[in-house]
Amino acid sequence: MKCPFCENPNTKVTDSRDTDDGASIRRRRQCLSCGKRFTTYETVEHGLLRVVKKDGTREMFDRNKLRNGIVRACEKRHISTEQIENMVNAVEHKVRNDSHQEVSTEMIGTCVMDELKKVDQVAYVRFASVYREFKDISSFMSELKTLMDTNKSKEQ
Repeated sequence: MKCPFCENPNTKVTDSRDTDDGASIRRRRQCLSCGKRFTTYETVEHGLLRVVKKDGTREMFDRNKLRNGIVRACEKRHISTEQIENMVNAVEHKVRNDSHQEVSTEMIGTCVMDELKKVDQVAYVRFASVYREFKDISSFMSELKTLMDTNKSKEQ
């Protein structure tokens, strides 16, 4: 594994542990050249999974794209990198288990919203506003009302 700081190929693993969902292994590494530490994740390489977009085009599933969407929704929120990785793992696990070789962007977006709703409601609303493409304030308010009603029913 190359060091992301100095690109030296000689690193050592200082700590290894399974992630919470057991789908990957988190490794802390240290560069033998510059001494800096960094984290890597080791996951099983799955078969090909294609994403069917709204316009009918298809592209390969990209875990980094999924992570970037979640990270954008979580900006400036108190959500750890580990929580984000857990959400990415949960969504990927669900779409790989629920589909054969193709999955719709609609299913991926719904899974992401389910995970975000569990972790942070502001991040959920941010993601929903882009994913659901709210056309006006009334559709946005409708989503907020649904979220508030869900919270009220949980409190009772």
